[in-house]
Amino acid sequence: MTTAPEAVRVRTDPDPYEQYLISQAIRVGDLVYLSGQAAVDSHGNIVGAGDFDAQAAQVFANLKAVLEAAGSSMDRIVKVTIYLTDMANFGRIMELRAQHFSKPYPADTIVEVKALALPEFKIEIEAIGLVGGTIRDT
Repeated sequence: MTTAPEAVRVRTDPDPYEQYLISQAIRVGDLVYLSGQAAVDSHGNIVGAGDFDAQAAQVFANLKAVLEAAGSSMDRIVKVTIYLTDMANFGRIMELRAQHFSKPYPADTIVEVKALALPEFKIEIEAIGLVGGTIRDT
């Protein structure tokens, strides 16, 4: 009989999502499922209000921190969903993807949304990362 994998909450210290009753990530077996990462610092303060590049830098820093807390890393991401409040930033997000992701690139969905959790947010990224195993190009 096989046992189901254990689900474990992943968090950084301090945990800026605690105030919103959200887990930063949940690890299930060799996969870690990250909540949408937004432009907040480790104390929950908004970073870069009105500045897409500043927000994107914070979002990618948050992804990295949560992945590392789970025992993973940016090069272990298998899937991302990127939410933008303005698709005019699509070209910039493509440049940032090239800076932060490497081959084999993660599966990706980019969508424009009317709004995110807070009106100041311009970008949010959720991800699924691999903790064990290998990622290879075919």
